[in-house]
Amino acid sequence: MKAIIPVAGAGTKLRPHTYTQPKALIPLAGRTILSIIVDQLVDAGITEFVFVVGYLGEKIQHYVEKKYPQLTCHFVQQNSREGTGHAILLTREVVANDEVLIVLGDTICECDFKEVIASPYSVLGLKKVDDPRNFGVAELEEGGKITRVVEKPQIPKSNLALVGLYKIKESAQLYECLQANIDNHIKSHDEFQLTDALECMIEHGVQFNAFKVINWFDCGRKDTLLETNAILLKKYKAANNPVLPYENTIIIPPVSIGEGCNIKNSIIGPNVAVGDNTVINYSIVKDSIIGSFSNLYEVVLKSSLIGSDANIRGLSQSLNIGDNTEIDLG
Repeated sequence: MKAIIPVAGAGTKLRPHTYTQPKALIPLAGRTILSIIVDQLVDAGITEFVFVVGYLGEKIQHYVEKKYPQLTCHFVQQNSREGTGHAILLTREVVANDEVLIVLGDTICECDFKEVIASPYSVLGLKKVDDPRNFGVAELEEGGKITRVVEKPQIPKSNLALVGLYKIKESAQLYECLQANIDNHIKSHDEFQLTDALECMIEHGVQFNAFKVINWFDCGRKDTLLETNAILLKKYKAANNPVLPYENTIIIPPVSIGEGCNIKNSIIGPNVAVGDNTVINYSIVKDSIIGSFSNLYEVVLKSSLIGSDANIRGLSQSLNIGDNTEIDLG
């Protein structure tokens, strides 16, 4: 089995951070979105990965090759972003006829991946949502067999959203449907959707069963990213409690503090992730993500997302600023 992770998106909802950093490499609970996904799949026994890259794709490749030298990794370039269906079709030659596990690069799910991989059928990860109109939606019959999938329906017949987790045994049929949709210009919401290819497979007799995930974390916007950071910090709290003494500083768990940080005269936490080699002095920070090599002096921050190499002095606000930024509101 091969894992396919599409990470070619520009991450427009997380700008300005994604002007200089792929969304998949945004820090989260002391890790990155991508590393959380890959680690889950490695723990489930997958050793071969196919990454669909595009925007800032060289950063993705460098990160993966440095962090996971033990894995077999392929990188497929998506030069024009025409949807998830188009992205997956580009992996056809690499995958051949192997089974695939597709996990979208901004999707973090809590589930038993070993159970998903061991299923005798193709399975789709589902989660109940309040407003399914913004998602791919699955309709089920009794027993859990999926009878139909629709991308962002205006009048949903189900509240079960596709969470971006797809285990597909019949990869040859998947690629045939993807190719047919592109050849016939079958689009939903102006893009070639993976959901439409799955519906094509269902219409041609492929059986998909539902797999309901325990939790599903949205990493696509600042507010939901910060919520996810808080949840995952609590989940990983045993590994994230700082052991280093920081001068005249109070640490309120859960927090994650990177290597080489210099923190003095401050209150950090709860729900704070700080990148490597960051300096914080005379500051209060809570419910925030701070990038690496940043410098915070005399600031009070809450609900903030700060990029790397940022310098901030003297303010009390909620911020959303990108890398290589310098702010002085003193």
